Amino acid sequence: MNLLQRKQQASIATQGVDLLRRKRDALVADFFNIVRKSLAARERLTKACEEAYVMLALAKAWEGGEALEAAAIADRREVLVDIEVRNVWGTKIPEVEVKEVRRNLLERGHNPTTTSLRTVESAGNFEEVLRAILEVAATEIKLKKIGEEIKKTTRRVNALEQVVIPRLYGEIRFITAVLEQRAREDVFRLKRIKRKLEAREQQH
Repeated sequence: MNLLQRKQQASIATQGVDLLRRKRDALVADFFNIVRKSLAARERLTKACEEAYVMLALAKAWEGGEALEAAAIADRREVLVDIEVRNVWGTKIPEVEVKEVRRNLLERGHNPTTTSLRTVESAGNFEEVLRAILEVAATEIKLKKIGEEIKKTTRRVNALEQVVIPRLYGEIRFITAVLEQRAREDVFRLKRIKRKLEAREQQH
């Protein structure tokens, strides 16, 4: 019974390793796909920041800091995102979708007659910066979650391959050896009993 139990456990552990490897491979593929998206998002953020700060410097030079601060106060609002959970091999991966952050002049609360073109362009550029920041954050969240799951899955694979399965096969070999020894002893005893019976029959 112990031998059958260990063989069944070893078979289940081997199947578990195969499933965990496939899970890890799928997560790694997803990870590198998101890495490419993350790098692209970071490039867009860098470019958006460069353009935004150049335009901000021009607007500040022409309009003055107070005018820009007044425009910024009028433009305060909430930025909304949608978060959905995607299931990848039993791992819950958050998908962050960025809502539209660009606004027209009136939606920003700016007065068309008093707001300069440079201020409008500067506000538009920083909306692009905000969108790029949210895109980078969305990819970073996924990378962190998938990276943690890859590490956890790798630890499980290593534990099964290097500890659990070798231990089970060691126990299988030990039990098999014990059973074989018992079988040899039983055969030896049966032969001895047979010889004794044959000797008795010859005496009679």
